[in-house]
Amino acid sequence: MNISIVDGSNYFRGLLLLIAKDHKTTEQEKELMRRIGKSLGFEEEFCDNAIHEILENRHIVDTIPEFSKRELAIKFIKDGLALAFSDNELHPAEEQWLKDTALRNGLDLNWFHQESEEAANRDRLPPRLEADALSVEYY
Repeated sequence: MNISIVDGSNYFRGLLLLIAKDHKTTEQEKELMRRIGKSLGFEEEFCDNAIHEILENRHIVDTIPEFSKRELAIKFIKDGLALAFSDNELHPAEEQWLKDTALRNGLDLNWFHQESEEAANRDRLPPRLEADALSVEYY
């Protein structure tokens, strides 16, 4: 799926904000964020700096991402759930962030709860993330 640089930036920033919601970042979360950043075309150094600074940078605007396409919001929520459950625990602040994102993007909360249940029942991360199928168009 081709997406704009704005959507790509919102995707990455939104997931960064998500991993900071429980006030800690695990190695697994960092690795997943590097992978997502690479899929979205961001430089490795940029991703590492953003991940490192997310807990301490008070200048990052903590706003719910809004995407240009509903399909992209669905991908974001699925990747967000994979990230949130990567430490085997869905923190209440992470869950609320993802719910708010779903609502902001017109997604049904019943759908969200089904996806959340599915993610909770996985014994490992999905082999492919939704971001793996995204391509940022620089136009």
